[in-house]
Formats: sequence, structure tokens, C-alpha cells
Amino acid sequence: MKKIYLIGSLISVLISGCYKDKTTTTQVISLIKTTKSWNGSPLPQYPEGTPEVTILKITIPPKTKLPLHRHPEINAGVLLKGALTVISEANDTLYLKEGDPIVELVNSWHFGKNEGNKPAEIVVFYAGVQGSPITILKDKDGHSH
Repeated sequence: MKKIYLIGSLISVLISGCYKDKTTTTQVISLIKTTKSWNGSPLPQYPEGTPEVTILKITIPPKTKLPLHRHPEINAGVLLKGALTVISEANDTLYLKEGDPIVELVNSWHFGKNEGNKPAEIVVFYAGVQGSPITILKDKDGHSH
């Protein structure tokens, strides 16, 4: 009977040790704080108008290249899963891996591509003006839409 009680007590202690939360204080980690986009260009002034915040979770399948586009609004994100390459029209290149932050280019043509074998997942925060588009695509003829 003592053996069963002892074994039960040991199992109980081991299980409680596995589930004990070791975090005792709040942790705040700054991922990025900047006045520039990822290629070093200064961020523009915030536009006039009613502020509108948009948060998107974007999943890019493996071996996928996004179309050439630009953002008229300041936006920033964090790559949650996978890897992503971002290339500007001037051929500036940024390689992102899981956990990396990005402050996107504003009003500069660029595209992203997932060259990996698993989906890339990114959360992007847009700080814009109500009624303004967050992304403008460039068609094959060089026109915006």
C-alpha cells in the first residue's frame, strides 16, 4: 500500500511539474521600431482623413509569386510561418524567416514570393484612411488598378 501511495505521489509531482507555468513576469519584446521601410526609404506622413486600421492574415502557398503591387498606406507585419522573399522594382531584396518583422515599402512597386515547400503565413497591419485601398496591382502594361 505504501508503494502505491509513493508511486502515486511521484506521478502527481511529475505531472504538476510538467504543467507548471514558469513565466512569472510579463515580457515585452520590441520586434521593430523605425521611421523607414525595409529598403531604407523614409516612411511618408500619415494622410489626412478618418483613420482606418486593417489587419490581414495572408497565407502564400509554396512556390507562389505574388503579382507586382504597391501599398499607398504604411503597413508592417510579422512572418508567422515559412519563409518569404520580397523584391522591389529596383531589385532590392529582403529575405524573411519565421518571426521576422517587416515594414513594407509605401508607394513603391514590389512583389513577394514563397520559394519554400510549405505555406508562408504573415500578419500585416495597415494604418490608413477610410475608403483608401491598401494594395494596388500593376498590370502587364504598367497600369495601376
